[in-house]
Amino acid sequence: MEPVSQLLYRFDQFIVTPAIILIFTAGFFLFLWGLVQFIINLDEGGSRQEGINHMKWGIAGMLVMVSVQGILMLLNATFDLGIGPGGSYNPDVRSLDLNTIDFGGS
Repeated sequence: MEPVSQLLYRFDQFIVTPAIILIFTAGFFLFLWGLVQFIINLDEGGSRQEGINHMKWGIAGMLVMVSVQGILMLLNATFDLGIGPGGSYNPDVRSLDLNTIDFGGS
């Protein structure tokens, strides 16, 4: 079970989490762009709706990404998949020689 746990941990760490962060960030910037459009077009009637739509889709995208992260955390806690900081994945560091690592000190 350890190799499967390592595979899931690395898949989550290098693929799923960066994708969630990227899409969440895109939703945040879409929301900000919609807010800018809304503020610029306050005096005009019809073009304000485009800014409102961008803000709605930005909030929806951020909400979906938070929900996906919550579902992944729930699955991890329920089935003990070993991904994330609360998982059971515990790398073997017994063979690590700390004397060969440069920690930046003098």
